[in-house]
Amino acid sequence: MKALLVIMDGLGDRTDKTPLDLASTPVLDSFAKKGMTGLLYPIGIGFIPGSDTAHLAILGYDPFEFYKGRGAFEALGAGFTLNDGDVAFRVNMATVDDNWNVLDRRAGRNDYGMKELFAAIDNMEIDGVKIRVTHTVEHRGAALFSGENLSVKVSNTDPHKENVRVEKAEALDKTGDHIAKVVNEWTRRAYEILKGHPVNKERVSKGIKPANIPLLRGAGECFKPEPFEKRFGVRPVCIAGGALYKGVARYLSFYTPDIEGATGTKNTNLIAKKNAVLKYMQDYDFVFAHLKGTDSCGHDGDFEGKKAFIERADREFFDGLLDKFDVVVVTGDHSTPCVAKRHSMDPVPILMYHKDIRPDETTKLCEAQAYRGGLGRLMGKDLVPIMMDYINKASMFGE
Repeated sequence: MKALLVIMDGLGDRTDKTPLDLASTPVLDSFAKKGMTGLLYPIGIGFIPGSDTAHLAILGYDPFEFYKGRGAFEALGAGFTLNDGDVAFRVNMATVDDNWNVLDRRAGRNDYGMKELFAAIDNMEIDGVKIRVTHTVEHRGAALFSGENLSVKVSNTDPHKENVRVEKAEALDKTGDHIAKVVNEWTRRAYEILKGHPVNKERVSKGIKPANIPLLRGAGECFKPEPFEKRFGVRPVCIAGGALYKGVARYLSFYTPDIEGATGTKNTNLIAKKNAVLKYMQDYDFVFAHLKGTDSCGHDGDFEGKKAFIERADREFFDGLLDKFDVVVVTGDHSTPCVAKRHSMDPVPILMYHKDIRPDETTKLCEAQAYRGGLGRLMGKDLVPIMMDYINKASMFGE
């Protein structure tokens, strides 16, 4: 029996009419009528979930126990191998002025020349620490610090907002002293390389913001949790384009093939992703598919873009796919309201379908109807165990 979990990143929204409310989604509507909807709190009521912690929870791993920093997921997803003692970070290439005031944390979300810019600051060595970096998607990348006496007890250099200065890395306890010094020196050297790099001169000539400084956040370390297959008794595969989501899956020992055309952006090839799901479901019992575009539009405040991506997903991804699985769940990892342009604590609508599920009275996957759906309120950690019972992979508690 086969299970499909689709996470549309940042799916939920606010206001009385949301992108989900107004989107034309005949495929999802048909399954909403046959299934149940409800609301999902990925971490818990009142928590604002990060994408990393939310995905851990939804995949059945308590983030309060298993979360060891976002950087580890980014590095794994980017293809790095983490060894004991390594420290990894997520990287944003940003635009700063001569005083290191942040003008754009995402350098315009434009990936022109990004591979060359990341390569220009790769393979530095500072005080016995080797620093590897690689580009992943848009303005994003991953960094891996390898050496002696390193620690994740170090603060971010990313201030998480514009019109403020790049933050100085600070040790969060005495073990973080060495890596904080290395991070600050590496950032200085990287800026000196990038500010006059030919690619940045080309970007400016084309009207694109320069990507002249790397911002680090989410220090993470090596950790090996119980594999998903052992925990739940199913063979799992991840269909995703973004490094973070592939990294979370690799952390849990999912098979994570590279899908041509899966970019991890709102322009991803959704048909290629659907075809990959259909291909790999032949050999795997649990398919986790991730769609990023809803979140990107939410962060940009692009209501119409978010609505359009949901409609495109309905046509190009969900059509001809959902009825191939014994149990299907469609939800988000968090809400990214267009009015807020950030993650929020709002619960996420969820749709669950199985041929024997008791249908409720809802007819559409959207916030307004989810509040009265038969699934009620679920926590992220509840989701996979429920799905396992529908494919006869759950165990009874007690006799």
